[in-house]
Amino acid sequence: MQGFGSSLLGGAIGNVLAPHSTSPAGTSIQINGTIIVQKTNLLDLVNAGASAVDNTADLLGQKVKLQLVSVEADPVTKTGKRSQNVSVQNWFLAFDGITVGDVTYTISFTVDRNFGVPGAFIIQNNHVNEFYLKFVSLVLPDHSTIKFMCNSWVYNVSKYKSDRIFFSNRHCLPIDTPQGLLTLRQQELINLRGDGTGERQEWDRIYDYATYNDLGSPDFSKALSRPVLGGSNELPYPRRCRTGRKPSAADPNSESLTFILEDNYIPRDERFSVVKNSDFIGDGLKAIVHILIPALESFFQMNNNHFETLKDVKNLYDQGINLTECLPVSLPQAEQPFILSPFELINELTDTTGGDPSLLRYPVPQVIANDELAWISDKEFARQVLAGLNPLTIQSLKVFPPTSALDPATYGPQISAITASHLEPQLEGLNLQQALDQDKLFIVDYNDLYLLYLTKINAQSGSQAYASRTIFYLTDDGTLKPIAIELTLPPTPSTAASSLRRVFTPPLSDSKDWLWELAKVHVATNDSGYHQLVSHWLTTHAVIEPFVIAAQRQLSALHPLNIFLLPHFKNTMAINSSARKLLINAGGIIENTFTTGEHSMEITSVAYRDSWRFDQQGLPGDLISRGMAVVDPSAKYGLRLLIADYPFAVDGLDIWDATEKCVKDYVDIYYKDDATILADQELQLWWSEARNVGHGDKKAEQWWPQASTKSDLVSILTTIIWIASAHHAAVNFGQYAYGGYMPNHPTITRRLVPEEGSKEYVELLQDPEKFLLSSVNGRMQATIVLSTIELLSKHAKEEEYLGYRISNWTDNKAAVAAIGALSDRLAQIEQLISQRNSDPNLKNRLGPAGVPYTLLFPSSKPGLTGAGIPNSISI
Repeated sequence: MQGFGSSLLGGAIGNVLAPHSTSPAGTSIQINGTIIVQKTNLLDLVNAGASAVDNTADLLGQKVKLQLVSVEADPVTKTGKRSQNVSVQNWFLAFDGITVGDVTYTISFTVDRNFGVPGAFIIQNNHVNEFYLKFVSLVLPDHSTIKFMCNSWVYNVSKYKSDRIFFSNRHCLPIDTPQGLLTLRQQELINLRGDGTGERQEWDRIYDYATYNDLGSPDFSKALSRPVLGGSNELPYPRRCRTGRKPSAADPNSESLTFILEDNYIPRDERFSVVKNSDFIGDGLKAIVHILIPALESFFQMNNNHFETLKDVKNLYDQGINLTECLPVSLPQAEQPFILSPFELINELTDTTGGDPSLLRYPVPQVIANDELAWISDKEFARQVLAGLNPLTIQSLKVFPPTSALDPATYGPQISAITASHLEPQLEGLNLQQALDQDKLFIVDYNDLYLLYLTKINAQSGSQAYASRTIFYLTDDGTLKPIAIELTLPPTPSTAASSLRRVFTPPLSDSKDWLWELAKVHVATNDSGYHQLVSHWLTTHAVIEPFVIAAQRQLSALHPLNIFLLPHFKNTMAINSSARKLLINAGGIIENTFTTGEHSMEITSVAYRDSWRFDQQGLPGDLISRGMAVVDPSAKYGLRLLIADYPFAVDGLDIWDATEKCVKDYVDIYYKDDATILADQELQLWWSEARNVGHGDKKAEQWWPQASTKSDLVSILTTIIWIASAHHAAVNFGQYAYGGYMPNHPTITRRLVPEEGSKEYVELLQDPEKFLLSSVNGRMQATIVLSTIELLSKHAKEEEYLGYRISNWTDNKAAVAAIGALSDRLAQIEQLISQRNSDPNLKNRLGPAGVPYTLLFPSSKPGLTGAGIPNSISI
């Protein structure tokens, strides 16, 4: 490892910092620096005129000042030697234009020739307004440089209890910390932890934990009260960032809410950048909730809110919705700093430029772009289980019949109603036992999780749902075929057990069976709920946040793991905060557009309680736990897939392997053996806190790895990176491609499947298309979902993809090489994915709808692409 006094700086410090030619008697030398900042400028409407105020203050002597700190300790203070404070000159002469851009300043420090190598600096902002400090570079007298990647907002000095400290990009383990930086290293972590008291303010940099007690709005309405998630065995949950807001007056267990358009507190540096916000992430969600939804409500009060034909659905893309009479002409002045204008939002969501600014017309989703009816085929329905937006729920069926773990006295018979007689006509001549023995049967089982809440779900207005099981058969051509669906209702005092469970099988001929099609609709709707709530929100967004918080509290900015993980944590707290405010909150988008309604988040808590295990979140562990792969030393990566053409798993294992190799290379740079792992106090505290506090409701579980060996650490880091990058990409960026056409992936079912001979059955036979559409999302719900998932399926212009690092992120050449090797491997994987998608023998890569599997294609252009693996959960 390169040390702070290594030859990288030209040898011993006395030689590096040779006396400057103008220094008296050769006792001092000069260090020149460059500072790059972004100012609070005219694009920030909340702080319009900020630059003018700061320029005036600067002229009056209220300067921005920097002080260098040496890696060498002062013999008297035992802390790092410090330079004099030096002011940044000519602040007001730098460009303050209306575009967001970098502003560069130069600065010079005169220090004693025995000062040592600068390893940190302290900055004081005496201006009224904050600025964004991007980068500082110091040039030593021998022309070598020291770089500081800052990327942090710096507020007025009065906002901080302690100095603002920045360390150079020369990272080291705690045991290798230069004597002059020891105190600052420890102090900065103390600053970031806070003391656990008080309400957090915009400028705070404090990372702390809280339960999910901010989802409800009991002060507005008792109907908007929601249970606290986390802190109990019944409803455990990962922790989120503490805000310190006072308790709700109506419910002291819940947190009071902020102004409806204000953001929840997260540390300032965790917020979206100016550019990211201009890509309509945070502001776009606010605009959907506070502008678009009211406009749609008004529009559909004047127009039919029901789809009657599939052509009506298609008109969302062909004709659009003209909201001229429903959109506000302008926003109230109080809302303007917080939200997009109506016409900015429409322009972002529509697929055309120019034309009527009030016409909301959506781009055509990929699932119907090539064939408008392919989505309804059994082959496409099954293919999406392997290569759609939720390919993480299919399991190998090992034991038949499937059984429930729920109490039969409350939830009905535990043994499935599906029998061998339902399946064997579909098994290509095999009997049931032969199909099991040959690993040809698979299941997607949403029975228990939904059945727990089904009575409450169906008591809600506009929701009629089932718990479901779907069994698939692996055909001889390597594709899946759905062969049975079981739909279950909870028992009531007036129903017999046999009437609670219905089994549907596909027609053996080419004729259409609309009862079977309706059963598939209910399965697709359950899949939508499970995908959004569990596969997406819970197992990526929610579970990662504790690792983010713990990293900032326990891993110093000097720690090589802090900088290594930082890109994989970027913007995650920001999008989670927005979600708690607008998506998963009481009365939010999820509750109003998904069958699970007000019970949605409580269901995610039960899923966390009953099925989430960290050791099964990495791809190999996930595949093995679902029985989709078995250990086989002779197979690629040591795993044999039970379905060879499983696009998510095939591409995913390539990504996993490339990531794991990079992690191993990086760990080898800093940790020479297992003893070094155990001796790293910051690492041990991070991992302990993430498990025991951040995931404290599961701290007693025995499956947690212990971070006691290099192998442990490689597995832990690879799993975290996988969750934040590839797992999230696989379940997020296909949302519009598949869910953008509502009949393919509805989010609400409003009618049960009719019984043969009933009045509803006659209605179904008279107009099957109309009946099917009357069973799922209406126009308004469909349009809200479309708007939301289109926004959330897009890549921002400045997206950072797996394998990317900002320049100068570290001075360690071996670390840079490790990331470079990852980037090279990912480029090779892109070629492999393209080849697979062109192989006609791999039928699951495209399927009847002709949608190539690109969700794990590492790179992407900005926008709606259905491809690309960002470094982090940033949307």
